Amino acid sequence: MSKRKLALIAATFVSIIYGITFTIAKDVMPKYAGAFGFIIIRVGGATILFWLFWLLNRRSKEIRDEKIDRADYPRIIWCGFFGVALNMLSFFKGLSLTSPISASVLMVSTPIIVLVLSAIILKERMKKRKILGIVLGLIGTTFLILYGKSVGNATNASLGNFLVFVNAASYGLYLVIVKKLMDKYNAFTFVKWIYLIGFIMVLPFGWKEFQAIDWSIMPIDNYWKIGFIIVFSTFLTYLLNLLSMKELKPTTIAVFVYLQPFFATIFAISLGKDELTLVKIISAILIFTGVYLVSHKKK
Repeated sequence: MSKRKLALIAATFVSIIYGITFTIAKDVMPKYAGAFGFIIIRVGGATILFWLFWLLNRRSKEIRDEKIDRADYPRIIWCGFFGVALNMLSFFKGLSLTSPISASVLMVSTPIIVLVLSAIILKERMKKRKILGIVLGLIGTTFLILYGKSVGNATNASLGNFLVFVNAASYGLYLVIVKKLMDKYNAFTFVKWIYLIGFIMVLPFGWKEFQAIDWSIMPIDNYWKIGFIIVFSTFLTYLLNLLSMKELKPTTIAVFVYLQPFFATIFAISLGKDELTLVKIISAILIFTGVYLVSHKKK
């Protein structure tokens, strides 16, 4: 199997994990843990895993001898901010206020955001078809933010949807700026620094909520769900995404985000956690149409 096919499989697996995460995370917060307090657990746990993994793989000459150029540390700091801190703070706070399906549908705007940022930062040429896709996607996103009143545990759907959109924009920018690091270094060389920096950034926001968590009333199954989010939804997904970037472009990686609503919807509805509404269907159609126009290549 070619490296490109393996990268595509890895990107698909990431979408499946993220799709499941939308519902699993809602079982933990905000009832048992505040959104920002939960981020301390997630980022802190993943940071430990990345550093342990790096230490265990130091026998590899490639990893042991590779040094990061001083000029690349500002880029790593920005990756820590957009790829970890802002990304997760806005996502988990938004998810605690909205529903799993609304959050996952909004994440579909990521490919459109990546295309715009690639045009601005990487000076990639934009075609009329792609511009139309961007407009349709943004209309769908705005429609969902303003009118996507969600059922279930959505306490403030409008604000929650907006924060998830901020998360999508932050993640899109991260995909663009981290690409140069992937082209230059082994993923294990710099990802541990990205997460350590991100953890330091989220600490002031989540420490109070983290201290307020009452572990004595936490259901046993929630410990497994927290473990799933740390190991699979954070550590494994970030690792697979970085490894996929060795073979795929940021825009290609971002396009796989549109699989998340499909998996999230199946998982959430199967557990009775959410339901479809007309607003979500119309918004999804607009966003999916925009993503198709952006990502489709004429032969």
